[in-house]
Amino acid sequence: MALRINATNPEHPALLLALPWHLPLEEWPEEHLVPLPRGISRHVVRYARAGDEVIAVKELAERPALREYQLLRDLDRLGIPAVDPLAVLTGRVDGRGAPLEPALVTRHLGGSMPYRSMFETTMRPATMHRLMDALAVLLVRLHLTGFAWGDCSLSNTLFRRDAGAYAAYLVDAETGELRPRLSPGQREYDLDLARVNISGELLDLEASGALHPSVDPVEFGHEICTRYTGLWQELTRTSVYPAGKYHYIERRIRRLNALGFDVAEMRIEQSGDGDTVTFVPKVVDAGHHQRQLLRLTGLDAEENQARRLLNDLESWMATQDDHAPGDPLAARPEVLAHRWVRDVFRPAVRSVPPQLRGSMDPAEIYHELLEHRWYLSEQARRDIGLDTAAEDYVRNVLPRPRETPEPTTPP
Repeated sequence: MALRINATNPEHPALLLALPWHLPLEEWPEEHLVPLPRGISRHVVRYARAGDEVIAVKELAERPALREYQLLRDLDRLGIPAVDPLAVLTGRVDGRGAPLEPALVTRHLGGSMPYRSMFETTMRPATMHRLMDALAVLLVRLHLTGFAWGDCSLSNTLFRRDAGAYAAYLVDAETGELRPRLSPGQREYDLDLARVNISGELLDLEASGALHPSVDPVEFGHEICTRYTGLWQELTRTSVYPAGKYHYIERRIRRLNALGFDVAEMRIEQSGDGDTVTFVPKVVDAGHHQRQLLRLTGLDAEENQARRLLNDLESWMATQDDHAPGDPLAARPEVLAHRWVRDVFRPAVRSVPPQLRGSMDPAEIYHELLEHRWYLSEQARRDIGLDTAAEDYVRNVLPRPRETPEPTTPP
């Protein structure tokens, strides 16, 4: 039987042929292997070198190998965070001609670790909650695309932190199924499997003494269901707003922030009935907003100020799609951020007289103006605009400059 390689890239077969496919994966020499942490798997899995790349190799039967390979390719096409499929090898035989199991090859996700390995280390509970939030985001994104995982667990998920963002990646799609749409029952079943698997693995870690003593495995499993449900409801409910009522968009962002999530991407599509808004959530590390705001705008602000200003910048950028058509540079985030600082941020700050600012810096002034616009827009049930909010803020909120008292002559 001849060795057959189905690959996504013509360069991969040549790199893979240098590996000892005539040996069972358990017997591969150390010279080919890379010692990286792995989760628990029902199959034999090893990390190996293929040229300059690190790959993950999993032995399983031909039909599920080809099926998982195709599912991972579908998820990649849909933009879902998952490992990259490289190849499926069939027709493997050993030195005596006896058949060996086929192998699925995926690219190792650089800088990633299995969730289970993360929980085996000493972590603060707050960091563990962020990890679970990232896993809830992954489950929601999978279900939104119609993918039922069927085996979500700490071992089947990779964690990677990139530029302050926490992200979870699917690593095992063997039991998955891609449909045009999932029913509520299918989603609930998938979520319940995740709860049982996660609690079970945490109980296992607790028994080995590797789990932080403040973490309750059962409660933690329930928590991911709670986080998933809140995020799913906020992301999937009807989002058609009357034209001009952009404070409704801000209300949605505030609710996502209250759930502990940030907006990684926002799309506004104009229609005859109103503006349809779509959000993509993410989980971020402490200080992420400060760094991002400084990088985009040069503004140095506190974390909460930076988050508020970035939300406003994101909302403003989403309305600038028609600017300079045909000029791709005009739509780059750094170019739009510069325009926002020049045309929106600075004029708003300058509208507040210096003698009324007290100790507030420009970022705090703008934050206060945004809060006041939100308050007035909620009262008026329409977006009143930043200029009107600034006028009312100066007139009715900021304290008047105190008159210097005349010196009194002591009796």
